[in-house]
Amino acid sequence: MMRITIVAVGKFGGGKNVPERALFDHYAGRISGSFDLKEVEEKRRLPDKENKRSEGSLLLKAVPVGAFVVVLDERGKSLTSIEFSKILGAWQDDGARDVAFLIGGADGHAEEVLQRANFKLSLGSLTWPHLLVRGMLTEQVFRAQSILSGHPYHRE
Repeated sequence: MMRITIVAVGKFGGGKNVPERALFDHYAGRISGSFDLKEVEEKRRLPDKENKRSEGSLLLKAVPVGAFVVVLDERGKSLTSIEFSKILGAWQDDGARDVAFLIGGADGHAEEVLQRANFKLSLGSLTWPHLLVRGMLTEQVFRAQSILSGHPYHRE
C-alpha cells in the first residue's frame, strides 16, 4: 500500500480546538493505510524571498526519500474528484511507495520546490487558507480511496 504524507509550511497551533485541525483529523482518521502530516516552520524573521527559499528547503528535507512529489500550486492541474482518484490509483499501480503533497507558505513555493515536483495540483483558482487546505486535501484523499474501493461515500 502506498504511503501518503502531507508536508506543509506552518503549524496548526492552538491544540485540538482549532476547526481546521478538527476537519483534518476527521478525514485523516478515515484514510486507510499510512497517512502522515509533517509540519515545517521557519522560526527566523527573514525577508520574503529568503523566507520562501528557507521554507522550500524545509519542505524538501521533510519529503520521504524517493517519494513522488505533488506540489499544490495555483498554476497546477485542476482535477475532478474522479480524475484525482484515477491518478492516485495510477501512481500506486506504477509502483509509487510514497507520495508527498507539499503545501507552501503565504508566499508560495520556492523555485527548487516547483522544480522537484513530479506533479503540480491546483485546488482551483481561489486562494484558500493554508490550514484549511490540509483538511480539504485530506478529504479528497479519503474520497479518492472511497472511489477506488467502490465505497458509496462519493456519489456522482
